[in-house]
Amino acid sequence: MDDVSRQGFLSRRGFLKAGAAGATLASLPACGATELGRTPLAAPIGVDDSSWAHVRARFMLEPGLAYMNNASLGMPPTEVVKAVCDGYEAISREPLQGKNDLQVIITNQVLPRLAAYFGADVGELSLTRNATEGLHLQAMGLELNPGDEVIITTQEHPAGNMPWALRKVRHGIKVTEVFIPSPFESGEQVVALMEAAITSRTKAISFCHATRGGHLYPVRELSQMARRHGVMSLVDGAQAIGQIPVDLSDLECDAYSASLHKWILGPAGTGFMYVRKGARDQIKSSFSDQALIDSPSLGPGGTADFPVRAALSTAIDFCNALGAEKIEHRCRYLSDYLKVGLLGIDGVNILSGSTPQISCPGSTIFEKMDLDAIKAVSLFEERIGTHIDEHQRDGHNAIRVSTHVYNTTAEIDRFLEVLSEARA
Repeated sequence: MDDVSRQGFLSRRGFLKAGAAGATLASLPACGATELGRTPLAAPIGVDDSSWAHVRARFMLEPGLAYMNNASLGMPPTEVVKAVCDGYEAISREPLQGKNDLQVIITNQVLPRLAAYFGADVGELSLTRNATEGLHLQAMGLELNPGDEVIITTQEHPAGNMPWALRKVRHGIKVTEVFIPSPFESGEQVVALMEAAITSRTKAISFCHATRGGHLYPVRELSQMARRHGVMSLVDGAQAIGQIPVDLSDLECDAYSASLHKWILGPAGTGFMYVRKGARDQIKSSFSDQALIDSPSLGPGGTADFPVRAALSTAIDFCNALGAEKIEHRCRYLSDYLKVGLLGIDGVNILSGSTPQISCPGSTIFEKMDLDAIKAVSLFEERIGTHIDEHQRDGHNAIRVSTHVYNTTAEIDRFLEVLSEARA
């Protein structure tokens, strides 16, 4: 190893070891990091584009592209990308030491920071690859007997439906699907519809915190209702965390699974499952009978993607530097701007909720008369380099636009201009 390489390697080891003791955002990754990535991130003062321009500059998106499909996959900032790169360099140059250093970061930084950010205890969290894995673990871990019932809604993501369909076939449980209008009128309406479906055989309700269609469910009220009936409350939080501040202890749910590569801006292939301490005797690990409070992981053992998981510390630092409430306000500002523009286009019907209490700040779902939503995805990508998604749920032929803090009103204007002219 030459002197230059040795110096770089030692500095990276220094980063990993310093990180275990509490690295700051400003000191994070090398791996060719730009000066921008080394500069402390200042919290924006306002919600307009100029206030967030310095935040947008921290992302690596190709010039000319407008990424408005964050609800599918988030876009990590430069420092998160560099942290992943540093981690892989560490385990490639010195595998065992690198692995150990990364595990220390995961234990001493990632899990405590996730717990603090989401209002949980470290022992209540298990790292996963995504929300899908967490939803599977919480569904398969729930002790159920043939004939026991689980209630879900018509607005669930397939990842939330499939584990219950599997248990229906394998274990003979009953799965009851409750129709929730899109959009619904109020949180009280959702609670009433779910409560009306509960029977003496109901053991759990399973539902989204924020739906793929941009609706916010009243998690705390649903969880409290479930507890009154002696029923478990299991939540899909994939679309919620990062859009809105989430305090898991305040939600009072028994289990909560989420991705960390959407709105929280972590690297792809990251997520977590939360199981409330009081529910650990009802949701068991499928891999070990030793996964208790003192050994919290409910997921599989073995070698994990340590560089990716260790980089979550950087993602949480990034979001903390901005502030969860400021992220929510910025996202709400952009989606409100989009909705106002949509109201001015003939033939558009907005399907997202009409108030902040029942609508997501980042995702907006709508239909346009005589416009095929699936074809529209390709149309916008090809014509103006704008990435969106379709939404074929509840009988709707809809388009989903999911904007995050790095998007701009100019990108939205460009989208609205093409949308106003688009035809089937």
